[in-house]
Amino acid sequence: MTPITSSTPTVTPARKPSDFAELTRSIRSAGLLKRRYGYYAARIAVNLLMLAGAWVAFAFIGNSWWQLFIAAFLAIVFAQLAFIGHDAGHKQIFRSKKLNDVVGYMHGGLVALSYGSWLKQHNQHHANPNHEGSDPDIEIPALAFTNGQAGTKRGILRWIAKYQAVLFFPLLLLEGLNLRVGGAIAILRGQVRLRALEGALMVAHIAVYTTVLFLVLSPGIAVLFIVVHQGLWGLYMGCSFAPNHKGMPTVPEGQKLDFLHKQVLTARNVRGSRVVDFALGGLNYQIEHHLFPTMPRPNLRHAQRIVQRFCAEHGISYSQCGWFRSYGHVLRYLHQIGAPLRAQTV
Repeated sequence: MTPITSSTPTVTPARKPSDFAELTRSIRSAGLLKRRYGYYAARIAVNLLMLAGAWVAFAFIGNSWWQLFIAAFLAIVFAQLAFIGHDAGHKQIFRSKKLNDVVGYMHGGLVALSYGSWLKQHNQHHANPNHEGSDPDIEIPALAFTNGQAGTKRGILRWIAKYQAVLFFPLLLLEGLNLRVGGAIAILRGQVRLRALEGALMVAHIAVYTTVLFLVLSPGIAVLFIVVHQGLWGLYMGCSFAPNHKGMPTVPEGQKLDFLHKQVLTARNVRGSRVVDFALGGLNYQIEHHLFPTMPRPNLRHAQRIVQRFCAEHGISYSQCGWFRSYGHVLRYLHQIGAPLRAQTV
């Protein structure tokens, strides 16, 4: 397990491009880059059935506090829909970018997210994971992921950084809202390619969603339904992303790593069963996903054994741990980064 540190990863000199080419040949010869149309057809169908079933149950139950269980279930469904949008963004479903984008925009509309805005940011993350100044996923105002970031915090953000390990999971309850607001701003500023489409999808979703809730439920239950649904969805999404890179080494601006080291050393896998694969949408195979982002989700499990063996043979640190332990690493790292701020007297 890579030690929890914010320092630059210790690596051997950059390897020949042929090293990654060798790994790619092994992956390709195992057939792991082939499309899995049947898998995705079944997965999308099941997700849509769950979504439809939830709203049928919602209509059947009516104005009742039992609706909060539907809200919690919808949080799970929305996360599963978002995972499909993620796979489409990486061209894991079809070889054609256009067909993948159709699926991506459709699923963005189903959960009221800007697919174009998310894709742009996510591609930046994949290009330079955990790289200071280049990875938007470690440039979050409410958290500090390096000592340098912690030192720049002021006001309420400085207080949050002091206690960010304690506040981490409560803050994730706002992740869904954060994604939506960021997407809405990108649409309003014209930072997405299909601005009119994405704006219409987001407005239509929010309008239908709120209209249905307030027509069927009393105002108090409707508001609580929104809080439970959106909060748990944000928590679920955040808990799916957090183990992947948080607490892994960060790379200072200007330092260059070859592709193989850049992707492996900054990522962490989450060990587990097919239940974990389902719950985390395949993101638990983060190392393999970063090395081969177009690889269909169900193939990542099989690629993991090949990649781990390759890293062992070539002396490359390969980080993997259990699901709950991964959160422990994340929290200890955040606590460590906030320690100097807590030590300072006011």
